[in-house]
Amino acid sequence: MGKYTKQELLKLIKNRLIISCQAAPGEPFYGPDLVARFAVAAANNGACAIRANTTADVKEIQRQVSVPVIALIKKEYQASDCYITPTMDEVDELVRETRADIIAVDATKRPHPNGLLGSDFVGQIKKKYPDLVLMADISTVEEGLLAQEAGADLVSTTLSGYTDYSPRLEGPDFELIEALSKRLSIPLVAEGRIWTREELRKAFDLGAYSAVIGSAVTRPHEITKRFVSAISI
Repeated sequence: MGKYTKQELLKLIKNRLIISCQAAPGEPFYGPDLVARFAVAAANNGACAIRANTTADVKEIQRQVSVPVIALIKKEYQASDCYITPTMDEVDELVRETRADIIAVDATKRPHPNGLLGSDFVGQIKKKYPDLVLMADISTVEEGLLAQEAGADLVSTTLSGYTDYSPRLEGPDFELIEALSKRLSIPLVAEGRIWTREELRKAFDLGAYSAVIGSAVTRPHEITKRFVSAISI
C-alpha cells in the first residue's frame, strides 16, 4: 500500500512519538499547506510519523515530509456516532488517493453507518485489503482485544473518553494503556489527552509501543486556552 512494509513501519514507530497534525474548518491553521507546516516542524524535530485527517492534508504532508503518515477521514453520518474513517468509502478513498502507510479507523463497538460493529468493520477491511496496515481506534479493553482478533495491526486508545461507556478523564487513560499493553500481542499506541513530558513517559513505562500527541503540539488555540484557564483572576 504505502512505501514501507509493515515490519519497517513497526520498527520505525517503536518507542517513538507520532504527532497528530489536524485542523478543523474555521480554525486558524485549517488547510493542507498550513497543516503540512506543522508536519514538517514535527518531522524535522524527531517525530517518527504524522497522523492526519482528509485526503488533501495527507497528500500535502506526504509531499513535504518523508516519515510515514497515518491517514484518516473524519466524516459524520446521521445514523452513527462513528466519525473516524467510518465506512469503506473513506477507506477506499484513502487507499486510492494517498497510498497512506497506515489507515486509522473507528473500531469501537458502536454501530457504524452500515450497521457493522467496529471489529466486524476491521475484518471487512482486512479481507478487502489484506496488505493494508490498519490502526484500530478504540475506547475500552474489550474493543482493543476484538480489533486484534479481527486482524488490526495496531490498536490505539484514541477514543477513550469519546464513547458513552468509556471514562471521561482530564488526562490520559493510563488504566486502559496498561491493561491493553499487557493483553495485546500487537502494538498498543497511547493516544488521548497527553499534555506533559511526564504523562508521555508514564505511557511508555506502562507498556505503550508508541504514542500520539496532537493538541499539546499542533493546536495553539487549545494550548492558549489551557494556560489561560490556569490563571486565577
